[in-house]
Formats: sequence, C-alpha cells, structure tokens
Amino acid sequence: MEINKTKLELQISEAKKGNQEAFRYLLDTFWSDVYFYQLKRTNNENDAEDITIRAFSKAFDKIDTFNNKYTFKTWLITISKNIYIDLVRKQQKSITTNTTKEQEEKAYLVADESLTAEDKIIREQNLATLLKDIKQLKPKYQEVIQLRYFKELSYKEISSEIKEPINNVKVKLLRAKKLLAEIIKKS
Repeated sequence: MEINKTKLELQISEAKKGNQEAFRYLLDTFWSDVYFYQLKRTNNENDAEDITIRAFSKAFDKIDTFNNKYTFKTWLITISKNIYIDLVRKQQKSITTNTTKEQEEKAYLVADESLTAEDKIIREQNLATLLKDIKQLKPKYQEVIQLRYFKELSYKEISSEIKEPINNVKVKLLRAKKLLAEIIKKS
C-alpha cells in the first residue's frame, strides 16, 4: 500500500498536537506492518498483538520525539522490536506461555450471561446483535469495550482494573472499535 508522504507528515504533526483522529489514522495505517513483523518473531497471535499494542502506546506517548528525517514505519517497528527484546529478557509469562488452537477457540466461546429475558425484550434485537458481534472479538477487546461502554468507566479506571497503562487502554479501545466495525460491516 502506497502511503501519501504529505498526508502522513500532516497526520504525524497533528498527532504531536494530541489529535485523536491523527492517532487513529496512524494506528490504522501501520497496525498490520508492526503486527505481522511481531507475528514472524513470536509465532503467536496473542503475543504479537500485545507487543503491537504496547508499541503503539509507547509511540503515541513519545510521538514528540519522532524525527521526520526518519521513516515512521521503521520508527514504530524499532519500538516494537525493543519491547519484544525487553519481554524476552524479562521472560514474562505472556511471551513464554503457549496456547493451543483449541484453548483459543474455547476462550472465544465464553458466554456472556449478563442479559436476562427482560433485558432482551427491553433492549430489543439491536443490542442482542451488537453483543453477538462483540463476542466475536478477542476476550481482551471484549473486556475493554465492556468496561468503557457498558460499565462506563474512565480510561484511568479501566487502566486500574486491567492493570495496564492508560495509553495501552486507549490503543486497545481504538483497535477494539475498529475490529468491531469490521465485524458489523460483514454482518
């Protein structure tokens, strides 16, 4: 995919000013590059996704330090590579835990029994369809969407709840919303 250099420079400049749409553009544009780079290294979708989330979180936190003389994609991949190296050095459980395809499939089948029959009637079919679509997301995305939009917690509260930095929460929510939008478009 060819990226318009002028548009990219404008989006980076806007991101440096704190513009959330610019962050979303950068996330959408470079997510796959960073994710697949990590997938080749880790051979594990969950680990690759976790590292990618951390990389974007760190990049967005340090966006002011980005020098336009360098390629943004290379900068992001370097950040993700350093995170991967740090994780390997620390031998964190998420990197060393291997899950089987069967275990991952079981995780997707976890039922949400929070709705009663009365709730289904009140909220009608639209909410039921939305919940069904949300259940197609990975559990970590389901969790941040539930905390933000159903329990109406702030980013800070979600950060405390899942014990991750606020920037990770923001990136996970952006990613979850994008994935959910793709699921809704398909159905």
